[in-house]
Amino acid sequence: MVQPLAISDHGARPGDSAAEPRRVLVVDDSRVQRKILSTQLARSGYAVTEAGSAEEALRLFDRQPPDIVISDWMMPGMTGIEFCQTLRGRAQESYVYFILLTSKTESAEIARGLDGGADDFLTKPVSGDELRARITAGERILRMERELTDKNRLLSSTLGELQGLYDSVDRDLMEAKKLQQSLVRERHRNFGNAEVSLLLRPSGHVGGDLVGFFPINARRVGFFSIDVSGHGITSALMTARLAGYLSGNSPEQNMALVLTEFGIYDAREPSDLAEQLNRVVLKEMQTENYFTLAYADVDLVSGRASLVQAGHPHPAVQRADGTVDYLGSGGLPIGLIDGAAYESFDVQLKPGDRLFLMSDGITEAEDPDGTQLGEDGLTRILGRCADLRGTGFLEALVWHLSDYAGGEFGDDVSGVFFEFHGPKENAD
Repeated sequence: MVQPLAISDHGARPGDSAAEPRRVLVVDDSRVQRKILSTQLARSGYAVTEAGSAEEALRLFDRQPPDIVISDWMMPGMTGIEFCQTLRGRAQESYVYFILLTSKTESAEIARGLDGGADDFLTKPVSGDELRARITAGERILRMERELTDKNRLLSSTLGELQGLYDSVDRDLMEAKKLQQSLVRERHRNFGNAEVSLLLRPSGHVGGDLVGFFPINARRVGFFSIDVSGHGITSALMTARLAGYLSGNSPEQNMALVLTEFGIYDAREPSDLAEQLNRVVLKEMQTENYFTLAYADVDLVSGRASLVQAGHPHPAVQRADGTVDYLGSGGLPIGLIDGAAYESFDVQLKPGDRLFLMSDGITEAEDPDGTQLGEDGLTRILGRCADLRGTGFLEALVWHLSDYAGGEFGDDVSGVFFEFHGPKENAD
């Protein structure tokens, strides 16, 4: 005889009201067996539905899936294990705990039932204590499953929100990339007797490199290569600020230029420009970022260039005969030490000579083994590109650099390439 099922509050779902008890589907071709189990479960607060066959149970399942199924193994038509396999094959929003009623005790048969998708067994005749224990175990499994489902749903929702935020940030960064690239409006200019070409290639959406040039007067031009510490948005914002300090469109705001008593612009000494920038960055920007700089003031008539190097890679001069010299003695980065001093130095360019200012994304590019390109490697690349001019030279340089690095750039790549063909004629 089935013993009373002494369960007082297991029928209600955790967190749910008493009006929403767990649903149990009892499936057995024996009406008496169904009634015994159903009565005991109903007394314990479960919402019980009966089915006399697996086929009928499937129809009931489609209308309202239960939380727990208790099914006889041996039934006319579809057996309990076949019913379990069919149920498991259907898409379900939540897990259904399946208990098989059986008179079988052989381990092989029990294993076959577990393989078919059953979670537990009850041996007939059913003991009330055992039924209580099996139902309680099922309740624990269902609670854990519901908790996991809720957490997964929350996780999926959170991931969806994060993906939306990421997409929004990605779109903003793409627009920021366009804006940053627009800081370098002119990538190439031919002065007749000389040419300047610019390279700016961030490793991510936005970067901390900046290159540019501006006219000083009819016979002189200034150009610069800047590398802000770090990567990403902060560095990119700082490059935008620095672009304003060295603007060719607003000479009155360009820190490299000074208005003379004759109402025309002249240029500061390169060392003085570096000191001025250092003071402004430390006083006005109040940021932990600093930057390196290579700046050149070139006379288009004489070919003489005056430069300053502030922590930037050594500027390279490729002579007309193909030899390469590296200039400068290093210098301190700008925005790092208050009162830092900088030194100008000169170089004489002859017809056919080329001056190249580059960021450390070039000289510190690494091959797949982690070996940096260095000045020796750059000299080899410059030799391979010796017959190329202007933007063609820069495109070839990037190709060789990509080949060396295995196609991946770990840092922003930028540079200014100046070619001197001979003295400028008719200069005022």
